[in-house]
Amino acid sequence: MLASEFVAGRDLQLRQETKPIASWGHFAGFLAIMGGICGLGFLAQQAGGAGGASGGGQLAGHGQAIKIYLTAGFMDWALLYYCWVGVHHRGGTLETLSGGRWKSWRSVMVDVAIAAPFWVLWEGVAWGVHWLVGPSSAKTVMSLLPQSLLEIAIWIGVSITAGICEEMAFRGYLQRQFTALSGNVAVAVVAQGIVFGVAHAYQGWKNVVVIAALGIVYGAMAAWRRNIRVTLIAHAWGDVWEGWLKFVVWK
Repeated sequence: MLASEFVAGRDLQLRQETKPIASWGHFAGFLAIMGGICGLGFLAQQAGGAGGASGGGQLAGHGQAIKIYLTAGFMDWALLYYCWVGVHHRGGTLETLSGGRWKSWRSVMVDVAIAAPFWVLWEGVAWGVHWLVGPSSAKTVMSLLPQSLLEIAIWIGVSITAGICEEMAFRGYLQRQFTALSGNVAVAVVAQGIVFGVAHAYQGWKNVVVIAALGIVYGAMAAWRRNIRVTLIAHAWGDVWEGWLKFVVWK
């Protein structure tokens, strides 16, 4: 009796996970947005920054840093809003995108404990793929990394924003939609990772490959945990580390 109830519950959960959480038209719109972002990234690589302000292989001069941070944060929240509109139209909520919220401090600590070694794995994958594809000749964003206390504070805020918004958009929305489309979680994990990488075309194609691989790692974790809580923590922390903290620790 218990076994049959477990199997029935498991079948219901699998059917729910392979059901689209937004319309296919909305899904096509998401992919169109990603295509537009990819095109803008390609143009940024060709132009080398607005008004020719950048130099030395940089996308932009440091004087534009705060403006770019705020623009990136706004775009992340706008993308999350777009995803929310799609799921809300079908009766979904933000929990539909997140896979559920923390219900106790114990569950928070469990996810933090998983996120720590997961981040180490993330770093290893990043290093390994960077090594495989070789050095990139693309223009970089190094000139935009934070220097002043104000820039550091804004960078941390934008990193947290990216952790929340991008995980909900790519792992919470896009991966679920690809699962519904393909009927295969593994295909969905790979597909959303590729789109995630392409959305970072402004960093050059070799970095797109690296970021796509990292997106797949994020997707695999989200599929295993059936929520984005661990990847949210790891993503936000990874952005804080890569953009600021590691330069403080290793200088």
